Amino acid sequence: MARFILGLVELGVSATVHLLFGFYVFSSAVAADISQAAAASGFPLLRRPAVDAGLVDVAAAAPGEDRAPVVLDGSPPPIVLVHGIFGFGKGRLGGLSYFAGAEKKDDRVLVPDLGSLTSIHDRARELFYYLKGGQVDYGPEHSQVYGHARFGRTYDTGHYPVWDEQNPVHFVGHSAGAQVVRVLHQMLADKAFPGHDTSEDWVLSLTSLSGALNGTTRTYFDGMLAEDGRSMRSICLLQLCRIGVIVYDWLDIPWLKNYYNFGFDHFEMSWRKVGLSGLVDLLLGNTGPFSSGDWILPDLTIQGSLRLNSTLKTFPNTFYFSYATKRTRKLFGITVPSSVLGVHPMLFLRVLQMCMWRHPQSAPLPYKGYRDEDWEDNDGALNTISMTHPRIPVEHPNRFVVDDSDCHPLQPGIWYYKIIEGDHILFIVNRERAGVQFDLLYDSIFQRCRKHAFRKSPPTVPNETSQ
Repeated sequence: MARFILGLVELGVSATVHLLFGFYVFSSAVAADISQAAAASGFPLLRRPAVDAGLVDVAAAAPGEDRAPVVLDGSPPPIVLVHGIFGFGKGRLGGLSYFAGAEKKDDRVLVPDLGSLTSIHDRARELFYYLKGGQVDYGPEHSQVYGHARFGRTYDTGHYPVWDEQNPVHFVGHSAGAQVVRVLHQMLADKAFPGHDTSEDWVLSLTSLSGALNGTTRTYFDGMLAEDGRSMRSICLLQLCRIGVIVYDWLDIPWLKNYYNFGFDHFEMSWRKVGLSGLVDLLLGNTGPFSSGDWILPDLTIQGSLRLNSTLKTFPNTFYFSYATKRTRKLFGITVPSSVLGVHPMLFLRVLQMCMWRHPQSAPLPYKGYRDEDWEDNDGALNTISMTHPRIPVEHPNRFVVDDSDCHPLQPGIWYYKIIEGDHILFIVNRERAGVQFDLLYDSIFQRCRKHAFRKSPPTVPNETSQ
């Protein structure tokens, strides 16, 4: 009974902290929109706080204003910033920037808006059509298995329609965004997009920033069962999230969904489609993404990541770099948070819990050679061991880097990785938290893309040798 009560208290604290942070982000976006509207009405001083906080893209459209898509031509290759779980791209949440304005460091940067809670597979499909153009095709087999519409939104004009081997892209993925890019990369290699002759050489480089490359033990604290990595406990933080998302999508309030969308439109959960009985089925877990398992959390368990990784390759012509973050240290042989003030309040409890994670003895080990102590270091959302490079079920070529200059010239097909001090959201949303580290990090990423990641001999153009 005492353990049950303690669990409820922990759930209450976690839910409250996450809700407050969500309200902070949402209210920041609303405040920025209001200040921009006020500035346009002749009160420019109201605009300064949002700009100074590093939160807002001042060039973003005002609420309700349509924006023409940014269409880039061939050269130099664009840098595509891919957000993580609960994230958003350019155009969502008013002028708020998920990457805290880092996209302004280069004039050829794209920030796609993908489903914030949809599965890695679905987000990878959306990312392709965002760049290339056309109607999102989730695939006939996948759509049938998971019970959603095959086709999604249509991009009349892709943001990089010339994308091919001769015009590749640089990807920078934060958190789950890194795994989205890896899955897309494999789809390109497998020519998985009907009507497009794709290949792995469409990706010039992949930078993983606190990337979910091998899953995380945090999913088990939030409610996923360690026994299978697919099911949820009946009372947990994820169940509260599930109920909130279902109600949000069922209400289907247009202006609100234009402001922020979890990405489940292809499941057609709106009251206009399913009615009141449909809502009951969704809440009872009989239908929808949470019933079929086609959402992000099962992909972020260690077991889910192992299933994904078993199909993903590291390609010989692509450059890889990874930044693994951690906010822990050893104290008398025990792993503990390395800072109190340096960890975001939303993450501090999880940092402590992840330090103490022990895989249930009654559950099978997630992979051969698993050890609890390997997974203690973390950043509050992901384990540091997971972020360095793909390592389960097979370890990919990798090299630890202390100083960036140590890895120049870069060699493709190798995961170069650094371990840096920081929690999981230090380099996103609020630029001020990271201070000078923010510029140092993103400057190094953008400089690497522009000056060190290039192919000495570009891929051969089809039929070129026979002419």
